[in-house]
Parts: sequence; C-alpha cells; structure tokens
Amino acid sequence: MTPIALENRAVLALSGPDAVAFLQGLVTHDVGLVAAGRSLFTGLLSPQGKALFDFHLHAGEDGAILIDVAADKADALQKRLAMYRLRKAVTLARRDDLAVLTRWPDGGPPDARTASLGARWIGPAGSAPAGADAYDAHRHAVGVPDSDDIGSDELLWLETGADLLDGVSFTKGCYVGQENTARMHHRDKVRRRLVPVTLAGDPGEATEMKDGEGRACGRLRSRRGSHAIVHLRLEAAGGPLTLGDAAVTVRRPAWLQDAF
Repeated sequence: MTPIALENRAVLALSGPDAVAFLQGLVTHDVGLVAAGRSLFTGLLSPQGKALFDFHLHAGEDGAILIDVAADKADALQKRLAMYRLRKAVTLARRDDLAVLTRWPDGGPPDARTASLGARWIGPAGSAPAGADAYDAHRHAVGVPDSDDIGSDELLWLETGADLLDGVSFTKGCYVGQENTARMHHRDKVRRRLVPVTLAGDPGEATEMKDGEGRACGRLRSRRGSHAIVHLRLEAAGGPLTLGDAAVTVRRPAWLQDAF
C-alpha cells in the first residue's frame, strides 16, 4: 500500500552534543541503538515504574533524535524532558514540518515493536494522506497495544507488554523507574498485561471483564469492532470470559506467546 500519515502523532526533535546521554539516563531502552533504518520503542516512567509516556525514537539529521509521540501527549512530554534537562547541552523543539508515516505489510524500516505492524518512519509533513483511523483498525487486527491503551501513570511498564515488544533493555543501566521494572522482570511477577481479545456479541457500554465466576478480572482499554485490547489478569486468560453480554476470547499473537 502507499504510505499514510498518522495525524494523531507528533514529532519532537532532540539535538545537541548531549542528546544521547541525556535520554539514556531517562528512558527504558538503549538510546545508543538508534540509527538510520532502526528506530526504538521506549518509555519514560515514574519512579515507581509506571508508564508516563510511550514513544518511538528515530534517527534525525546531524545526530538529532526524533521522538514520535501521541500528539495529545507531546506538550506534556516536552515539558517533562525540559524539567530534566538542567545544564545538558541539548535543544528540544516540536517539528510540525515532519510527520510519522507508515504502511503495511512492509516496505520500509519496520515498526520497532513488531514487524507485523508494517513499516514506520519519519518524513515530510504533507507527503502522505492522513490515515490514523485506518492504522488503528490495522493494529487492533494485528493485536498490539498503543498509546491510548497504555495511558499515563496507570500501568506498570511491563504490564503494557513493553518487554515483549522490545521496549526495554535489561542491560543498559539506570533510568527512571528501572529498579521496579527490573525486579518485576527478574522475579517473573508480571501478573497483568495488555492483551488483544476477540469479542463475540455486543458488549454494550461495559468496560469491566468478568471470569466464569462473575469476578472482575480485566478492563477494556480500546475496541475496534470485534477486536479489543484489555488489561487482563493473566491467570484468567483461559476463560470463560465476558464483557457485558459478549463472550471474550484471548488472542495469542506471536509477540505475546512468552507471557503465557
């Protein structure tokens, strides 16, 4: 397919001699891996390890790092990064002349989370038609959480599936929220996760999932038709599950297999 632009994403540019070192001490992945044709999926966490912002990092010109973030979180992220800047030799600016572009099934640098989402890169604004709605339907069909599912200061980083979607490095060293994130990983204590499900029937306005005993076991985060993303207690994944009057089946795409 031809490229489309994600008009619900914004681009921030971080430049200057300290740009990589500055981000390295803040975010969950190894910023030194960003290169032409290789983006990273990463997050900025609270000290307790909850996701405040999730975003993609792309290589820009002259050593700049381009931050691909949900548009409704861009200003807040810019302010948060500015708070950490102190005396670092970095400049942070919004780049409205750039846009996040994508197409699937392939045809360019792969999405850093999983190649099944297709290609994802930064290009000139106005170079492709808007297509955020089509992309949202596509990623629900593939079964991958996104920024709307993750929210801000709601879920622990590993609960978002970041460890399964290459969104964290366990060897890079310290970053904000690293202690709790590493502890959960090494002690295998991720008990809830964002997972894709299929709905059979109409859930109505229901947002709380229930198990076969009628106990709450998860919460709806987003939905496109019969495909949805839920925050689920993993021990309940075998079912039976319901959301309102709809029966729910947990999907297990390749990226999620290790969670079970």
